[in-house]
Amino acid sequence: MTAATTDVAIVGGGLIGAWTAFFLARRGQRVTLIEKGVVGAQSSGVNFGNLRLQGRYPAQYPLSLRSQALWEDLEALIGEDCEFARTGHLYLAYDKEESEKLEGYAKVSDSYGLQIERVGPAELRKRWPWLGERAVAATFSERDATANPRLATPAIARAALAQGVEIREETRVSDVARQGEGFLLTMADGSQLSCGALVNSAGAWALEIAERFGETAPLFPAGPPQFVTEPVPYQIEPSIQAIDGSVIFRQIPRGNIILAGYPRTAADPVSNRAPVPPAKTLAAMRALARVAPGLAHCHVIRVWSGIEAYLPDMIPVIGPSLTQPGLFHAFGFCGHGFQIGPGVGLCLSEMILDGGTPTPLDAFSIGRFRAEATVSEKFRKEFD
Repeated sequence: MTAATTDVAIVGGGLIGAWTAFFLARRGQRVTLIEKGVVGAQSSGVNFGNLRLQGRYPAQYPLSLRSQALWEDLEALIGEDCEFARTGHLYLAYDKEESEKLEGYAKVSDSYGLQIERVGPAELRKRWPWLGERAVAATFSERDATANPRLATPAIARAALAQGVEIREETRVSDVARQGEGFLLTMADGSQLSCGALVNSAGAWALEIAERFGETAPLFPAGPPQFVTEPVPYQIEPSIQAIDGSVIFRQIPRGNIILAGYPRTAADPVSNRAPVPPAKTLAAMRALARVAPGLAHCHVIRVWSGIEAYLPDMIPVIGPSLTQPGLFHAFGFCGHGFQIGPGVGLCLSEMILDGGTPTPLDAFSIGRFRAEATVSEKFRKEFD
């Protein structure tokens, strides 16, 4: 059987893979996007939809800000807005220690030019009267936004398809090998694909490729439990997040409340399941009621999750392989990949075609796992 050929093969049809395919095709590359299921079916399509800027890992800000500009230009880029809305993001602190942490996050944001407003308790209740009495301080970032993750990846994939990208769904890669200066991919059905460059954006399954070339990371799967309530009268415009992670919520214009919260739930990438235990639903609603008492009696109408990839330092792997020229990794986004997705895709396209990107990404190299992995405070909190 003669192998088909392409300039760049991308394994993983989530948001990262779709954006990378789109930007490469815009620059004239022949691109094949390979997805074992359907595009956007895992973490890219089931996350909270937050396009949050404040509170990011400091080294991520250049990438995050570049990505936000692409989200703000989404309709011009792909012809669909995916319910993008510049809602702002309200970050809440419940005590003095959390207030100090909030101020630390705000100072980092300030240093990168993001405008952060500090809000005291009296002003909080005046501006957002649906808030309870528990919050003692908050920061507000007006530029932060939301979009609908269920719509986004399929829309970007359609835009990539229009640019000439070949999309192969329900196609599992069973083997990857070096072939000359490129790679040869063998599919589960026996078909083969030869490519010059290979992007590993396979999410929780990414180590299947990385380890074939002598690279690894302490990657593991987990699920972000998500909940949506019945519609109630619309009154909450910003996305709300408690700094302790107990609850993250927003209200969409139709009135439904979408909420999430830590800790994460278990996920099984073998059986492709990420069930949400009923106790998670009850805990999420209790946390919501503490922040917004008027929502205490809302009824949850649906729960869901997906399979996300996590690393103990809670920052992703983005960049070239250190063992194989032409191989590029983008995985382990730890629940934060939705916001930086377009920026990652653009940076990967620049690395592949230009040999580098102006956005600093050294902090995200897979090489950091040649030493013992750092375990972040955020990791301990989210996976208690």
